[in-house]
Amino acid sequence: MTDVAITLTVNRQQVTATVEPRLTLAGFLRRHLQLTGTHLGCEHGVCGACTIIVNGAAVRSCLMFAAQADGSEIITVEGLAAADGLSPLQRAFRKHHALQCGFCTPGILTTMHALLQEEPHASAERIREVLAGNICRCTGYLPIIEAVLEAAASYNND
Repeated sequence: MTDVAITLTVNRQQVTATVEPRLTLAGFLRRHLQLTGTHLGCEHGVCGACTIIVNGAAVRSCLMFAAQADGSEIITVEGLAAADGLSPLQRAFRKHHALQCGFCTPGILTTMHALLQEEPHASAERIREVLAGNICRCTGYLPIIEAVLEAAASYNND
């Protein structure tokens, strides 16, 4: 197979690379860009650990080829932090103890960031609905929901 040239924006920086056509976006982020916050769990799109934001939408990076991302704008968990420290969502996760082992946390953070960008007034029920696509075996979901509800105020641009 012939390698494919791609250009994309990752965490607000333009990246150009040549990749194998069947390399997943998760593999590209982890191996080529050393952005290891994107975790690989099931590699079937079920667990949500590999969730990133592609053109504003939460996407399972294990199900997308890097070549498909050509021209896209991507935000990983590393790109969520503010220049002066943690993002409001990350601070709320820390405050509410919404993480333990941390394996699922990057995917949950990116999923919830995408939700709050789109729906800053999301209800607890809506958060639960969207969060159902992310599996967490350590923390439980109540602290996560509390953290997201608290952080939602920082997404309101009313």
